[in-house]
Amino acid sequence: MIDVLKELNQHLEIESVHTNSFLPFGRVLNDFPFNEMAERMDKTVIPEEGNQYLPSIRELEEEALKGFVENRYFGGMPVQIGYCNGNNSSLGGLEFHKGSEINVAITDFVLLLGHTNDIVDNQYDVTNIKAFFVPKGTAIEMYQTTLHLAPCKVGDEGFKCTVILPEGTNTPLTEEQKEVDPLLFMKNKWLLAHTEHQRFMEMGAHKGIIGENITLAYPSKEQRRKLNV
Repeated sequence: MIDVLKELNQHLEIESVHTNSFLPFGRVLNDFPFNEMAERMDKTVIPEEGNQYLPSIRELEEEALKGFVENRYFGGMPVQIGYCNGNNSSLGGLEFHKGSEINVAITDFVLLLGHTNDIVDNQYDVTNIKAFFVPKGTAIEMYQTTLHLAPCKVGDEGFKCTVILPEGTNTPLTEEQKEVDPLLFMKNKWLLAHTEHQRFMEMGAHKGIIGENITLAYPSKEQRRKLNV
């Protein structure tokens, strides 16, 4: 699949998260209990249009599984387990959090990533973006210095991604908290938005992306069938 994506997206350098190129942004969690999470995620659906992000889902936060994640990857700190399923295929913006984020690839997808060191005067130039293919069955930790947003789909069927974050992340701010930082969009969510992302613009997000709204091309069902990917 990654070779097909590279051929279709010559405007991007797409690497696998299993290469050393990913190391500045995060790491692969080879001991993550993927099968258990995938079984629970099987009950979630991909919306017909757009993305659906839910920060915390009771069915995913089974006590033993949640406890393992907290103790193994977050030093005993409380986490929330939710998901982002959808049809996204463009950048739209970039966010970061204080604390790592774990993504579990229930399907194949691509992440468009950056580094907070490249934010200058609350602006980020998309020429610094790196694209990474995350194959189904992979769990990754992204460090708090990694800029990211929703995955990009690699097929018409969309994507499924488990999202694990420090508890309380992506919940609403109080009016007082909104005045703290122009990039602070929700609790523990700093966001730089692209002007082409209509929902972000309507919600008053900071216009912080310089350059094109990068879009990932993907093979059609017929192409995938012919290529057996």
